[in-house]
Amino acid sequence: MKLLRYGEMERERAGLLDDQGRIRALPAALGDLAGDRLTPQGLAEIAALDPATLPVVEGNPRLGSCVARPGKFVCIGLNYRAHAAESNLPIPAEPVVFGKWSSAVVGPNDDVEIPRGSEKTDWEVELGVVIGTRGRYLTEAEALSHVAGYCVVHDVSEREFQLERGGTWDKGKGCDTFGPTGPWLVTVDEVGDPQDLRLWLEVDGKRYQDSSTADMIFSVAELVAYVSQFCTLEPGDIISTGTPEGVGLGQKPPVYLRAGQMVRLGIDKLGEQTQRMVAAG
Repeated sequence: MKLLRYGEMERERAGLLDDQGRIRALPAALGDLAGDRLTPQGLAEIAALDPATLPVVEGNPRLGSCVARPGKFVCIGLNYRAHAAESNLPIPAEPVVFGKWSSAVVGPNDDVEIPRGSEKTDWEVELGVVIGTRGRYLTEAEALSHVAGYCVVHDVSEREFQLERGGTWDKGKGCDTFGPTGPWLVTVDEVGDPQDLRLWLEVDGKRYQDSSTADMIFSVAELVAYVSQFCTLEPGDIISTGTPEGVGLGQKPPVYLRAGQMVRLGIDKLGEQTQRMVAAG
């Protein structure tokens, strides 16, 4: 299934994408795409519905984040071999973990704000993993059974805030609007091997990133198991699994985003995002 949320910001409703690419409204009684709705039992209730019986959503509504109110937005750094190389950094011995604030989460096609004082706002296309089953101290063999589905995440990053201002990476990663998520959550049965997905990103039509999740240093299963050693993973949590080579920081000379530019990105089977860059008010 391809599950989504549509409508005005903070008033989104849950829906699904049918085989003809039309949005169908899910019954309001099922609630939002969050928490228990993303468990195996919750997804089974949706899967039992006949999409043809659900109302078609007319027009071209705004899409919200495909997961409502994620309890945790855990991100992984330096998880592609070629990206570590372009960053002139060694392959990490363990996953590099940081977080995004909840105010970073926006819809896949919403505007992205360049923060006040920013000179180094950068792009990063990433595979997002949505947790569906609660788990702690998971083994790698158990990990994928705790995944509800996958989505596109744009891990927008401010490199000066991240790398030159002291402290942790988080303040360069969690700025408002720095986590476009969606367009839809694709359940695991439709994705297959998460280590065999092409992902790409363009700025104003120029392709900068074009790679595969096969280049990950730590696989999805390894990452889910690893993060679960430090916190309990809950349904609706998101783990963003790192970006491939081709970020702005890695260009020679570096290239950064400016207001008015358009960014388009996508992952095989998971859809595309398009964002306009705007100056923060």
